[in-house]
Amino acid sequence: MRRSRRGGSPNEMTFWDHLGELRTRIIRSAIAIALGAVAGVLLYNWMIENIFLPPYCNVLINLDIQRECTLVITEPLDGFRTKLRVGIYAGIVFAMPVLLWQLWRFITPALHKNEKKWAIPFVASALMLFALGASLAYYTFERALEFLISFGGDSVDPLFTPGSYLGLITYMMLAFGVGFQFPIVLLFLQLADLVQPRTLGKGRRYAIVGIVTLAAVITPSGDPISLAALSVPMYIFYEMSIVIGHLLTRRRRGWVPRRERRAASSAS
Repeated sequence: MRRSRRGGSPNEMTFWDHLGELRTRIIRSAIAIALGAVAGVLLYNWMIENIFLPPYCNVLINLDIQRECTLVITEPLDGFRTKLRVGIYAGIVFAMPVLLWQLWRFITPALHKNEKKWAIPFVASALMLFALGASLAYYTFERALEFLISFGGDSVDPLFTPGSYLGLITYMMLAFGVGFQFPIVLLFLQLADLVQPRTLGKGRRYAIVGIVTLAAVITPSGDPISLAALSVPMYIFYEMSIVIGHLLTRRRRGWVPRRERRAASSAS
């Protein structure tokens, strides 16, 4: 439902209008992901050599495992499936600006006129947080992988297939990037008056449990390093969203400090 324009008649959307709008945004997002996936497939060899394999090679050196840093195919279709999977994950990353913009355009009708100017800050901050989360996952993946390998004992010799290794590291980066959208979601809920900053402040204990649980679910490795690397920033974002939510909601409602209210009442 579009909110009524100030000084004009309300411009409402029916259920079918919303459904048509959603279909248009989904189609555009799917096209963006498909184009990004093509780019990901074309850059597959470069990404493996320069992005994905270095953490694995460093772990082999740290654990003093004298073996060539390569991935092993055990099934005829492993290489084909892995290339498609990595291409799709890369396509989502490449298409992230388009996906966020389509999301913003879909929720724009529910916003006030002065709130629509937040489009660029919304997309920019979401992209920055996604890149920050993916980078954090990448730089902590080496420590997490070393922990997982060493936890198996000295008699275990790591020999990974492309599907298992590349699937893990790409999913970790994607999961961290999506998890770092947590403050954006909280701010939107506060601006939409669905959640109050004071309510979030009172629910800190439950938030800690929920954040740790969510981090444990979306991190496929299950190691404590990845769990801490995701849950600690998410809780920091939780506290920051409460502070920013207080400021935005007060400004939106025309909040006036107590001293100014007293000065205005005394002057009157």
